[in-house]
Amino acid sequence: MPPVAAVPGGHHGPSNFDKLKMGAMMGGTVGCIIGFIFGTVNIFRYGAGTNGIMRTLGQYMAGSGATFGFFMGIGSVIRTDADQHIHDMYMQAQRRPIIWRAQEAWKKNP
Repeated sequence: MPPVAAVPGGHHGPSNFDKLKMGAMMGGTVGCIIGFIFGTVNIFRYGAGTNGIMRTLGQYMAGSGATFGFFMGIGSVIRTDADQHIHDMYMQAQRRPIIWRAQEAWKKNP
């Protein structure tokens, strides 16, 4: 097996598409779980209707998973799509202020 090619500029993190996929998978998983809970409660309360239990529950899970996965994927790209220089400037603005000692001319003489 050939060695891994060196990337100019050092190691890079995941691409925006990788972040989109990861956010969509996490959101889809959480959405399916929430859809399962919500669908089960609604089936117990109102019945399954003409579609049956499994199809109704699957519709709740698929709808909730797709919706939450979509928004989580988009949100993860928006959240992490920033320039490093802007992040450094923000962190520098958020640091604690440096308080300088008063000069001798400003001190009161007793």
